[in-house]
Amino acid sequence: MKRKPFRGTGVALVTPFKSDGSVDELRLRELVEYQVSNGTEAILPAGTTGESATLSHAEHHQVMEIVLDQVKHRVPVIVGAGSNSTREAISLTVHAKAIGADGVLSVAPYYNKPTQEGFYRHYASIAEAADIPIVVYNVPGRTGSNIAAETTVKMAEEIENVVAVKEASGNVQQMMDILRQRPDDFAVYSGDDQLAFALVALGGDGVISVIANEIPKMFGDMVRYCLAGDLENARAIHFKLLPLMNANFIESNPIPVKAALSMMGMMEEVYRLPLVPPSESTRKKLKMILSELELIKVPVVL
Repeated sequence: MKRKPFRGTGVALVTPFKSDGSVDELRLRELVEYQVSNGTEAILPAGTTGESATLSHAEHHQVMEIVLDQVKHRVPVIVGAGSNSTREAISLTVHAKAIGADGVLSVAPYYNKPTQEGFYRHYASIAEAADIPIVVYNVPGRTGSNIAAETTVKMAEEIENVVAVKEASGNVQQMMDILRQRPDDFAVYSGDDQLAFALVALGGDGVISVIANEIPKMFGDMVRYCLAGDLENARAIHFKLLPLMNANFIESNPIPVKAALSMMGMMEEVYRLPLVPPSESTRKKLKMILSELELIKVPVVL
């Protein structure tokens, strides 16, 4: 089994919807092509940014299958297959394996607030049920509990299928502890665009990114420069893109990034409740930043 699924930038892909609320297959395929043609190293559909929490099981399967069909093995596809129910996570993971996914992104169980032993057994049970690479997704700001560095390292050492972690704790000390103790073949990805430069500079393997939806080539270049040790060029791009990285989280993700993609003409701006369109102040800020990055043209008012 390939222990490091990819190095560089994986995009946490949005799920486009039609005005009637159904999955927009045509736009989803176009978004995949935009990513592949701009050098994104991995595609990760049906995660947080893909509004997985409001996808039915049938839609979850649909999104996985559309992306895999469109990618056609050109880059790894690591599908969202997590749940706060271990049984449900196993079911999604088994399906991902059956349809040929390269791996799964498995979010830490939310709401239940497991102990560290509970986290370990959750992932061990998934790994036992499906022989597929598992990327653990630690995002305590959304799940309500944190997977400790010691638990992540223990899983990396003892569970062969657990091949990587998407660290979105925002805790740089925790990230460094994982990097220091991990097995050499275990990948560590930043789950925060703003910390991708820092994590890769410290020895991380890349990022699972929101901003890559909007500007995959330039952000991917930043990560590639950093992986190559060219911190000067990487730093320059990091600071150029930092305003958009920050703007993507003015309101709950994926509200701003979907609004931005709509402004760029790439999809309809449709959300599923409880997510709603952004405020006018957020929209104004996004337009200004997208214009400065030449991603949209704003008409000049005379």
